[in-house]
Amino acid sequence: MRPRTHLNFHRIHHPSLSSFSTFLRRRVIPTALKMAGQSRKWMILVATIWIQAFTGTNFDFSAYSSEFKSVLGVSQVQLNYLAVASDLGKAVGWSSGLALMYVPLWVVLFVSAFMGFFGYGIQWLVITNVITLPYFVVFMLCLLAGCSICWFNTVCFVLCIKNFPANRPLAISLTVSFNGVSAALYNLAAKSFDSSSSDLYLLLNAFIPLLTSIAALIPILRQPPVNHLPTDAVKRDRLIFLLLNFLAVITGLYLLVLHPGDPSSARILFCGAIILLILPLAIPGVVYARDWFHRTIYSSIRVDSTSFILVDHDDLQLHKEFMSQENSPVINVVSYTGSDDAYPNRIIEEVTKSREGFFVRIIEGDRLVMLGEDHKANKLIRRIDFWLYYFAYFFGGTIGLVYSNNLGQISQSLGLSSTTSTLITLYSAFSFFGRLLSAAPDILRMKFYFARTGWLALALLPTPVAFFLLAGTGSEMALQVGTALIGLSSGFIFAAAVSITSELFGPNSVGVNHNILITNIPIGSLLYGLLSALVYDANATEDIQMLPANSLVCMGRQCYFWTFVWWGCVSVFGLASSALLFARTRSVYDQFEKNRRSSEL
Repeated sequence: MRPRTHLNFHRIHHPSLSSFSTFLRRRVIPTALKMAGQSRKWMILVATIWIQAFTGTNFDFSAYSSEFKSVLGVSQVQLNYLAVASDLGKAVGWSSGLALMYVPLWVVLFVSAFMGFFGYGIQWLVITNVITLPYFVVFMLCLLAGCSICWFNTVCFVLCIKNFPANRPLAISLTVSFNGVSAALYNLAAKSFDSSSSDLYLLLNAFIPLLTSIAALIPILRQPPVNHLPTDAVKRDRLIFLLLNFLAVITGLYLLVLHPGDPSSARILFCGAIILLILPLAIPGVVYARDWFHRTIYSSIRVDSTSFILVDHDDLQLHKEFMSQENSPVINVVSYTGSDDAYPNRIIEEVTKSREGFFVRIIEGDRLVMLGEDHKANKLIRRIDFWLYYFAYFFGGTIGLVYSNNLGQISQSLGLSSTTSTLITLYSAFSFFGRLLSAAPDILRMKFYFARTGWLALALLPTPVAFFLLAGTGSEMALQVGTALIGLSSGFIFAAAVSITSELFGPNSVGVNHNILITNIPIGSLLYGLLSALVYDANATEDIQMLPANSLVCMGRQCYFWTFVWWGCVSVFGLASSALLFARTRSVYDQFEKNRRSSEL
């Protein structure tokens, strides 16, 4: 009887073992391999966050600018030219895109790191009086350091666009936002060693980006292949982005609220900040594990006894996504131009012919007919929408950047030199929050939709308010509130710029078009910085000269009063430009959203 019992046992349980092995082969193993591939793209995102967090080295210029001015023996105007040189590196940002045509991405990453290493490292030798260099050579070193920042940004943009095509704006806004906390992180790092040494910032600017590049190398080398994601996968990725943004808010509050009192507490806080930057690695794993359990284990219990097959469901979702892409307003221009809610070119031409007013031509003439249409450079510069966008950036975000470069001299002139590091952290933290807010159009679009250009106009509103507040009073509280408002406004603009450029003028040309847009930064840095430097030097008196004799120090509200007034008036023009841009593009955004929602039904 034993052989028969054994045979019966084998006959009863063998199908179960076979079914289990089939289950592993068809569902568990492929799902695990898919999860491994997806996890690599999130490692790339976290690596991009690290790069952005530690390469915003131009934001701590005000921390050492006063000492740099004293060592070099230069005027405020000459010091401003050094800040311009750092921003001028953005004007040659196209060189990073050209380099990517011939060398791998990781090579561009390390070229960026070594440009910053030599640019900031040699400046550190100058400020510590180890070597002496002519002013022109120091100017070129600042230019080299500024160029390295632009190259780092290009690497991060390419990684986000390539690995997150379906959630590109969310990826870019999240990673770029961490560039805003660079000054706060470097402030903690510097105070961890010596809270009284401002030249230490230059040494950290040289080494930390290089070490970060080494840490980010492995994820970049192991990039997964780009695959089209089904609709449920896109929604799952959006959930991960939401959680990552929540963690980013915690990071920003951590850096804003906690201030070190001595080097030992600074080291503890800096280690805590590093832990917060590592935590994003865990969030995708938790979400994918939950999703894997529901798909593989939980669903197999409920679905295996029916005629439904999960792979067919995935194919259906993938097919719906392809159909959504085919019906999108970027490709199907006819569906847009034939809409009753749109503004067809025929109607626009009739309006402009019948009403010759200048204001009507500004609002109605040469309007975009759809989002995502690619614009080459020669077509771009003929667009009214581009110049409205350019001036909104030039009169808004760029002023905020110049203001941050002058924080050292502003606090010194008001007798608040001891608060310089606090102001830098404040600007950095609120710039970070502004960058995070740039993701609001994508996070809230299902419940509340508002055109991204409308968000841009709202983001520019705090800038003139802040400058008029600073001009009206010289109190420490007003300085802190104004700094926070300017950081919030400029941070939003910096982060939203790539997405707006991609939407208005096409994703395929975004690299070239964005570099054309940010040419306003060195121009604005030169003009606005020169204005502030001339007002500063004009109010500096002979009896408070410092050694050497060329280095003047201005004390009192009059040092920046007229600068704040002029900057406030100029920022009003930026607000007006953004409002006009919103009025001209609102219809195409509304139609794009209408078509997107109809394609998802």
